[in-house]
Amino acid sequence: MFARRFATVALVCAALLPSANAQEVTLRLHQFLPMTDSVPREGLIPWAEAIEAESEGRIQIEFYPSMMLGGAPADLFSQAQDGAVDLIWTVLGYTPGRFPKSEVFEMPFLVTNAEDTSRAFQRYVEDNAMDEFSGVKLIAVHTHGPGLFHSNRPITALEDLAGMKIRGGSRVISSMLADLGAEAIGMPVPEVPESLSRGVIDGATIPWQVTLALRTSELVTNHTEFSGDHGFYTQTFAFVMNRAAYEGLPDDLKAVIDANSGVEWAGRFGAANDVDDLVGRQEAVDAGNTIVVLDDGETARWRAAAQVTIDNWLTEMDAAGLDGAALYESAQALVAEESAR
Repeated sequence: MFARRFATVALVCAALLPSANAQEVTLRLHQFLPMTDSVPREGLIPWAEAIEAESEGRIQIEFYPSMMLGGAPADLFSQAQDGAVDLIWTVLGYTPGRFPKSEVFEMPFLVTNAEDTSRAFQRYVEDNAMDEFSGVKLIAVHTHGPGLFHSNRPITALEDLAGMKIRGGSRVISSMLADLGAEAIGMPVPEVPESLSRGVIDGATIPWQVTLALRTSELVTNHTEFSGDHGFYTQTFAFVMNRAAYEGLPDDLKAVIDANSGVEWAGRFGAANDVDDLVGRQEAVDAGNTIVVLDDGETARWRAAAQVTIDNWLTEMDAAGLDGAALYESAQALVAEESAR
């Protein structure tokens, strides 16, 4: 199965040869991770397989991982919007301020698990934030599982964070880290290993799933989790298609894309993260690393301290003419609803 899935990926490494199958369109999918990471492996590849199968080979997907087509991760959404590529998968937070309503899902202690939260996020965007994706065809949005700390010294209490240089993956997450007393260092996730190795940062906020590709458990030996049903934070992702490329398809092929867009695929992308969260955590256990799980009382202290991040975001939204409280309440309600399914 693994080899079969990666046969498609090999297309990026060789010139395309004439095919006996009638192929009406080839779509190039650009993203910033290696294909062995959980989302490309268990999300993007199965999606491509479904598209190719349901189109009876008339749509072919070419994969270009690890920014093979050039640019930085922050450029990906614009590449899809401008038509430089046909499909992209990216972190929304890499373009600060571009998706203000979608940012609400990065609020502290909102996430439960990635699958349920991703389904909630997709529903939320469809209800509240489709204007933020007006220039593209939205296939799915999703989140990763609960984020946590991976650090070169233990973080066992809120006070331990003071002065530590911690990587944040988005504007909201970096603001939250600063509100909690850390020195927030914003950077895309591919820069984390070298930054940890060189001492540019003392730790990083990433989910367990990401530690596998980054080999984080070999670079630091301390990890801090939180108790309760809601994780510390999550980050938001989008899988989108160039609007002109979509509109240029015949109606029956548009229907194939449509049938493989929306909440079910959002959940599948999230579920891929949940599975590898367990694998990443076990890898740290097997390495003999220290995993601190903050108890209910200490977690409550972090929740109280992080409330300022939520309050500041609400104020920013109101200043921008958006009803921040209504957006936040919608996100909370949808996460609760999906988590109760």
